Amino acid sequence: MSTPPLINCEHVSCTYGNAAVLDDVYMTLNRGEFVGVVGPSGSGKTTLLKAILGTHPVAHGAITMQPKLTLGYVPQVETVDWYFPVTVEEVIVMTRSKSTWWPRITLAERTAVREVLERLGIGEVAHRHIRELSGGQQQRVFLARAMFRNPDILIMDEPTSGVDVRTRHEVLHLLADLHADGLTILLTTHDLNGLAAHLPRLVCLNKRVIADGNPREVLTPSVLEATYGAPMDVLEHGGMPLVVDHGRVQMRGEGK
Repeated sequence: MSTPPLINCEHVSCTYGNAAVLDDVYMTLNRGEFVGVVGPSGSGKTTLLKAILGTHPVAHGAITMQPKLTLGYVPQVETVDWYFPVTVEEVIVMTRSKSTWWPRITLAERTAVREVLERLGIGEVAHRHIRELSGGQQQRVFLARAMFRNPDILIMDEPTSGVDVRTRHEVLHLLADLHADGLTILLTTHDLNGLAAHLPRLVCLNKRVIADGNPREVLTPSVLEATYGAPMDVLEHGGMPLVVDHGRVQMRGEGK
C-alpha cells in the first residue's frame, strides 16, 4: 500500500474579495520531498502557503493533512519588523506554545536555541538584536525559529528574496543539508536559475497548476510561457536548464 501524502490539496480555490487567486489547485506533498512553487506576481504562491497554514480560507475544495503534523513557517524577510526590540534568542523562543513568553527563558530553552543556531552556523548571534544582523543571518534566524519547533514540514515563502548571490547559495546548501537529514520542505521562489533549477520537484503555478515535475520536465518554453505569459527560452548549462528571458539570463525572476 502506498503511503498517503502529508498534505493533499484537492480542487482548492481561494479568493480575495470577489477576485479568484487560486482556481482548482491540486497538489500533494509527500514525506521527504523538497518542492518549490514558482510563478509570477499575483499567481497565488503565497496564498497557497497561507491556505496550507490555515491563515487564509479555502473557498472551494479541501486541504487535508496527516494527523499531528507540525509545520515550521519562514515568512518573507521583507515582512519582518527588524526594529522590534527583541534579541535573536527571544525571537526564536516566541514559538513556544506557552500562553506567555516574555521575558523568562528557561535554561533548557537557552540550550535548545543555542543548538539550533549552531546547526545553522550562527551560534554567536543569540544575544544580538535582530536589526544588527546581515541579510544572510536574518534569513537563518527565522529558519532557526521554524526549526525550533522540530517541524515535520518546513514551509518557506521566498527564502532567497532580497539577498545577495553568496547568501542565496548559502541558503540553497543549507536547505539541501536539512532535506538530506530527512526534513520535508515546501517553498515558493521567483529565483528560477539560482534556486528552482536545483530542486528535485517544481510546481508551476498561475492561479492553477500549469505543470508539476522535475526541473527538466517543467522548465520548458511552453510551460514557462503558460505560467508567466511571456516567451522564454531554456538553454543547457552545466547539465542543468537555464532560463533566458528576452535575450538575457534570468538570474532572478521579477514576480512573487
